Amino acid sequence: MSESAAVLFANDAFYHAFAAKNIEIMETLWSREAPVTCIHPGWGLLSGREDVIESWRDILENPSDTNIRCRNATARLFGNLAYVVCHEVLDQGFLIATNVFVREDGTWKMVHHQAGTAPPPPEDDEPDPSETMQ
Repeated sequence: MSESAAVLFANDAFYHAFAAKNIEIMETLWSREAPVTCIHPGWGLLSGREDVIESWRDILENPSDTNIRCRNATARLFGNLAYVVCHEVLDQGFLIATNVFVREDGTWKMVHHQAGTAPPPPEDDEPDPSETMQ
């Protein structure tokens, strides 16, 4: 598997854990070594693994369904750092997100997630493979 595909796989795992409301998987996706941060839509900055994981616990334990899908994910890599820009499709509308990953013990782990409101994503928005740095 290419490094770009591995980053996109980690990104997909994040959205699958989110949609399935699986806090155990969500916890494994976040870095245990690097500093982590998160900015949920309408929230302030969360800094530190404990605060970030607690925010996800609160979100995932909410009894309302979370229908979320990731679209148009594009990975950019530079050494042991990578980020993914993608659209989040929710029942309530659309968000655009940036997810940042670091390579930790041979696996891509999330160190930052930020999402904010956005217009609907283009239907046929495909990433340009030449834009991915290796």
